[in-house]
Amino acid sequence: MASDSRILSLCQSRIGYTFRDQELLRRCLTHSSAAETRLRSNERLEFLGDAVLGLIVCQYLFETYPDEREGLLTQLKSRIVSRQTCTQVALALNLRPLIFVGRGLQHIPDSVLAAVVESLIAGVYIDGGHEAARELVLTAFQNELEIAQPANLQNFKSMLQEFTQRDQGLTPDYLVIDESGPDHEREFAVAARIGDVTYGPGHGKSKKEAEQQAARNALYALRESAEQDQQATESLPASEPTAECATDDHSES
Repeated sequence: MASDSRILSLCQSRIGYTFRDQELLRRCLTHSSAAETRLRSNERLEFLGDAVLGLIVCQYLFETYPDEREGLLTQLKSRIVSRQTCTQVALALNLRPLIFVGRGLQHIPDSVLAAVVESLIAGVYIDGGHEAARELVLTAFQNELEIAQPANLQNFKSMLQEFTQRDQGLTPDYLVIDESGPDHEREFAVAARIGDVTYGPGHGKSKKEAEQQAARNALYALRESAEQDQQATESLPASEPTAECATDDHSES
């Protein structure tokens, strides 16, 4: 099990920011189940982080889309500033193993992952100011900011289908994996499946809404994977050694 200092170091590496106040960072990562009191957990930081995230995203949208009306900007903001998006960011940053939780919490739910992202935004805001928090948000939420454009607001399914047919020659299908709530207030969980791969579910008060969220999650994951593949390709030397040479080099080292 990693030491506390190792966990704090890994977190700072993954978010691209070094805290001057390491105790503040630890509190950002501490769930109430592992805190002496709730005031020593990240709950208050989560409250502040939600507001800071909203402000930064609103500023970004206001500056990026000067000709769009308030109503559309509000819809874009709601897509980005959400528990589901924060959960995706936490997973992309691999924050799950860095969260301090009590022994009674065997599984870390999505709500805790999302809260840690908001807490870290608040922590960076307190420790380094608005610009540091803004840099963190614009970097960590980059994929979501790119996807949530006015033209694509209600069209994640079309975007996903275009992406997968172009790159994989496959068409997504959608699986209803859960239905809950009373008849007048149903909530659906739907997952997008592409070939043999099923992506994280989307949630909504209708199947159509849940499918859009599921398509967004799949698109997010596919773009993240494509970027990683591109970075790996760009890091290769101009002329790659043969497999035999590579094995020999490895054995000598």
